[in-house]
Amino acid sequence: MKQLFSALITLFLIIPSPSLHALQPPDQPDLAELSAAPGQSPSAAALVGACNRYNDLNTSIRDGKISKEPARSALKRLLAEVRQRYELAGGRNYTKTDWTFPLAGYDSRAITGGSNKGYIASGYDFYTGNRHGGHPAVDIFIRDRDQDSLDDRANRPVTVLSVTGGIVVALEREWEQGSGLRGGKYLWIYDPANDLLVYYAHNSELLVGLGDMVKPGDAIAKVGRSGFNAHKRRSPTHLHLSVLRVQDGWPLPLNVYQDLAHAKTIAAQ
Repeated sequence: MKQLFSALITLFLIIPSPSLHALQPPDQPDLAELSAAPGQSPSAAALVGACNRYNDLNTSIRDGKISKEPARSALKRLLAEVRQRYELAGGRNYTKTDWTFPLAGYDSRAITGGSNKGYIASGYDFYTGNRHGGHPAVDIFIRDRDQDSLDDRANRPVTVLSVTGGIVVALEREWEQGSGLRGGKYLWIYDPANDLLVYYAHNSELLVGLGDMVKPGDAIAKVGRSGFNAHKRRSPTHLHLSVLRVQDGWPLPLNVYQDLAHAKTIAAQ
């Protein structure tokens, strides 16, 4: 009897028990897919979830609450997830030939700043957030002498258009005078086809939300004067546009002035 009992114990120890993962049904959806809003597909819900996580990371970087290497590791992982979710949700890829100038009713003549058009890449580090140096961007000015964020000729707001295709991965809807946030009400759109992060700052109003998929020329915001320096009287009303190419987790400045000069234009909306 003792020998039989010992044999049973030995048999129990050598037969591997199933892991918790193996006990789960195959192709089990994640929590974002299970909590899809009415009328929202599970794949779209999962994309929104990934973008919310990226937005949380972006805010932590912006506010200096995370150090560089952990932030870089998280950025690589989350953008890879966003890219995968974008493809599963039916997102399209666009090339530079599809790009649209980012202000309706304007073209590259609205970009000023001398021979370099105000673009200064030196001193910029994405991971220093709101404290970054340089000016890796072009400022696109509207006709607004009285600084009411309305086009002087049309007497209405100027629509900000998406330059590229992609997904809204980060934003800030709230800004009040006195805030030290430099970008004010801003948007970050990730273009998976070209691995670009595109930044639209100083808006008065945002027209899209996290996880929204956009194509070149889609309306995404209205030009405004939000932001620590942009709100000051000395600053003409403009859109601040930065384009960063992500390389191994490093968002690096990209001068796209010539691309904008050849981009499609759209009439005022």
